[in-house]
Formats: sequence, structure tokens, C-alpha cells
Amino acid sequence: MRIQHSRAWLWIAPALLLVLLTSLLPMMTVVNYSVQDVFSGDQFFWVGSEWFQQTLTSSEFHGALLRTLAFSAIVLSIEVPLGLWVALKMPPRGWLSNVYIILMAIPLLTPWIVVGFIWKVLVDPSAGLIGVAAGQLGFEYDLNNPLIAWVTIILMDVWHWSSLIALLCYAGLQSIPVEYYQAAAIDGASRWSLFRYVQLPKLRRVLLIALLLRFMDSFMVYTEPFVVTRGGPGVSTTFLSLDLVQTASIQFDLGEAGAMSIIYFLIILAVCWSLFSVMMARE
Repeated sequence: MRIQHSRAWLWIAPALLLVLLTSLLPMMTVVNYSVQDVFSGDQFFWVGSEWFQQTLTSSEFHGALLRTLAFSAIVLSIEVPLGLWVALKMPPRGWLSNVYIILMAIPLLTPWIVVGFIWKVLVDPSAGLIGVAAGQLGFEYDLNNPLIAWVTIILMDVWHWSSLIALLCYAGLQSIPVEYYQAAAIDGASRWSLFRYVQLPKLRRVLLIALLLRFMDSFMVYTEPFVVTRGGPGVSTTFLSLDLVQTASIQFDLGEAGAMSIIYFLIILAVCWSLFSVMMARE
């Protein structure tokens, strides 16, 4: 048995090596930057926790964090109910359900940067479908307005990712044994009772997984708002990811960017661990 177990480790060794090279080593590099002050890219001076203290007390970091949390909360509050509603309305089987699945997979297969350019063209007041239609209705679609910029980014994210939740919920609905529906029909359960006491409990784990995936994606959103608004107007759509990239690549403050990256990672890890703990506790 011990020989077999040692051979099993040999089979997964390439995967472990790949994880080591692609995640652990870059993470250690970031940790190294976070405790040092970097000059000219090759001169390092130990500063300890100075960058962490500066980041945690920075008003710019607090503002970017609040904007990112607000964005995640808004899109999740829209996409989760919308995706669940779409899944409930989809036909359970047949060629029509296959058509719906293919159509909903199209946004998921579209690269993030392409999604950003599509919506940037759509809201263009001179040539975009949404921008021109708004102008004909007497409404100026101006991305220099913070409210319009936020609405655009939220609509873009809802279009891009609601189908993911819908497909996950649809798969969860298909996994419910037909006996539950038969028992509900015999008991004369209403449509709401069927959803409340049969479908929703069976979808709890699927919804938690969808919530976990979408939180990570929405909290790390970068490409779409960068393409559409460049973080503007002002800093109204500058989320943590944009602030981090600006600190690292434009300001070239690698030490501060490293500390910000670790704090960013720990926030995501804490929230994901909390959701995972809730899911396992319910199991």
C-alpha cells in the first residue's frame, strides 16, 4: 500500500510543480516587494511593515475598497436573483433548452476585453446603439457622468455574467429527483411552495458556489471598467484592481503595490473562506 501511495504522488507531481511555479513563486516575489522599498527596479531597502501601514491608512485605498465592495454587492444582488429566475423559466428538456444554453454561453465565451470594447461602442453617442437611442429620446449618454458610468459598468457585468448563474442553477434544477415533484403534485403544493420547500433547498449549495465564483470575479474586476471608463470620471470607477495596477505600473511603487496585493488577496481569501465555511456547515 505504501508503494502504491508513493506512486500516486508521482502522478500528481507535475501538477504540484506547475502550481508551485505559477502561484507560490510569484506570491513570494510579491511578499518580498511588500517589505522593501524598491529603487530603479534593482535596489532594495528593507522597510518592514511600513507599506502595509501606509496602505491601510490611505484614504485612496479606503475609497477604492468601498467602491469595489459596492460594485460587488450591486451586481450580486442583481445577477443571483436574475440567474435563478431565468433558470426556473427555462424548459427542463428538449431542443429549445439546448438553444437557450447555447445563447447564454455566448457572453461567457466572450473575452473580457472584447466585452469592454463592445459596450464602449454600444454607448457611443455618435454611433452606438444605446448611445444613439438615448440621444433620440432626448437623453445624453455621457460617460463623464459618474452615475451613467456606474450604470454602464453594472449593466455590462450583468450581461456578461448572469448567464453563468442561470446555467449553474439550471444544472442544479435538473439534478433534483423527479420524485420530489411527484410528491409535491400529490400534496397539491402551489408553485411558490414547490420553489420554497423543494427547489430552493436543493439549490442552496449551487447558489453558494455561484455566489463564491461571482464574488471573486466581481471583486477583481479590471478589464471591462478600464476599457470603458479608464477608472473615471475622476476616480468614481477606480476599483481596487485599477488602483493596484496604477500604483505598480504607472507610479512604479512596487513596494506599496506588493503590500496592496497581499491585503487584496487576504480580503478575497477571508470572504471566500467564510462562504465556504457556511456551505460546509449546512452540509
